[in-house]
Amino acid sequence: MRIWKLALSRNRELCLRNCTVIFFLIILCSCKRRNLTNEELDWDTICVTATAYNSVGYQTQDNPRITAWGDTLKPGMNAIAISRDLLKLGLDHNSKIKIEGFDSIYLVKDKMHYRWRNKIDIYMGENVDKAKKFGRKKLNIAYIFHKDTVAK
Repeated sequence: MRIWKLALSRNRELCLRNCTVIFFLIILCSCKRRNLTNEELDWDTICVTATAYNSVGYQTQDNPRITAWGDTLKPGMNAIAISRDLLKLGLDHNSKIKIEGFDSIYLVKDKMHYRWRNKIDIYMGENVDKAKKFGRKKLNIAYIFHKDTVAK
């Protein structure tokens, strides 16, 4: 009788372990990355102060090509830095941005100092003259945000 109970106990333990593994495999396989549809995405527009910056040593504290998120900037990239208050609007690392007067889509690659508000800095490689010529402007930017699909 004792051997039968021991065998039954081992079978239950083995069955429980197998069921647990199968359960986690099902969960893991069902967690596919969702592709958001156009109904779940929308562009929002805000007016910001836009300036330009370069990856030159005298404009930064450390390595001029490394951003606050750890990305490496290369001349020719369509990158911007954003003031940290814009993070609350849904702009985040690698967010896609359309800038008034520019044809390309820009990616958020850097964060600015806490003192700046409602501001973007457009990366212009090592071309300091181009950045100075750009100056400071009030521009509209459009950014993608995720609609609240639960509230429908």
